[in-house]
Amino acid sequence: MVSPDCERAIDLALSRGNALLKFISPNDAGVTNNHQYGFLLPKAGWEIFTTCPPTKGTFCETAVAVTWPNGQVTDSRVKWYGRKTRNEYRLTRFGRDFPYRTADNVGDLLVLIPESLERFDAFVLDLDDDIEELQVALGLEAFDRDGVYREGVADLETEDECLNRNFQRFTAPLSAFPTGEVFSRAAREFVQECVTKAAAMTRDEALVRWMTTEYQLFRMAERQICQPDIARPFRNVDDFLETAARIMNRRKARAGRSLENHVEEVLASAGIPHDMRPDLDGRPDVVIPGRAEYLDHNFPVEKLVVVGVKTTCKDRWRQVLNEGKRVPTKHILTTQPGISTNQLAEMNEAGVTLIVPAKLQKEYPPDRPITMLTIEEFIKDVRRRIS
Repeated sequence: MVSPDCERAIDLALSRGNALLKFISPNDAGVTNNHQYGFLLPKAGWEIFTTCPPTKGTFCETAVAVTWPNGQVTDSRVKWYGRKTRNEYRLTRFGRDFPYRTADNVGDLLVLIPESLERFDAFVLDLDDDIEELQVALGLEAFDRDGVYREGVADLETEDECLNRNFQRFTAPLSAFPTGEVFSRAAREFVQECVTKAAAMTRDEALVRWMTTEYQLFRMAERQICQPDIARPFRNVDDFLETAARIMNRRKARAGRSLENHVEEVLASAGIPHDMRPDLDGRPDVVIPGRAEYLDHNFPVEKLVVVGVKTTCKDRWRQVLNEGKRVPTKHILTTQPGISTNQLAEMNEAGVTLIVPAKLQKEYPPDRPITMLTIEEFIKDVRRRIS
């Protein structure tokens, strides 16, 4: 037996043809001690709840009167935050003593049913029978992410469909390659939008997912941009080889810089002070806490960390030994899928500590003769060093 609220929500959604469903998260309920406020709304289907498109670099808001299950009407706002690192819609402004954003509401199903872009009816369902009945009625009975019921049809994107949509939007206008930073930033944004549990990923998981997504995005862009060049008649063998070399060199350069870009984001998001590629002896990839501290010989050397960032390091790991020589022990962050025991022993003798995403560590020997940290462990270790 379902509740009257559930029955009314189903009737309104079916008659109006549009509805937005989301499970209330700790972030939505304001119990995570972050600085964000309000219910996070999915970007998919934004047209049914706002006139503000999800345009990067902008802020936009629309007013909406929301009628809640207890009869309360709030003078709320749908806000698009697209500036700096933010990339999200939120429903905000509920007034004092609002009863539906508490710790007890975490896990409840929020149902927003637009009458127009200026008026919504809202329902908060906390009974399993109600949640199941509403999902079945709208054809959204199996989802673990936000759901959009649009024009009478369940509108659910899989992660792959969402990513592919964003990839196509990104690559469609391209006639030349964007910078590596643009690719990296776009990959992170697409993962945040499309991957169901992106917010709960560890830094190890996030780095691997960002790298994988950026590679997929780059290959789609490469196919579009390079197609005219590779489809044309080649003048001679040298012309063919020069074209192939440009493509290969671009791929090699992108992979290394991609990892550096995402490592920089990991450090920044963790609040770790650092300089990337500072002008120092050997040009290290990362110096923590920074170049100024490295050059200050009164700054304790035990508080300095030099990190080489290498997609592969079976042979090139020795390069790091000549980078930032003031620091005798070195760290190498790598996505190398496995290194032999002998090579690991050589690294260990040279004072190297490896940083390898947790997912990739299973490819290394179980009895590895070297200190190997996950990214999460490295962040904790650095915080301890510089505190």
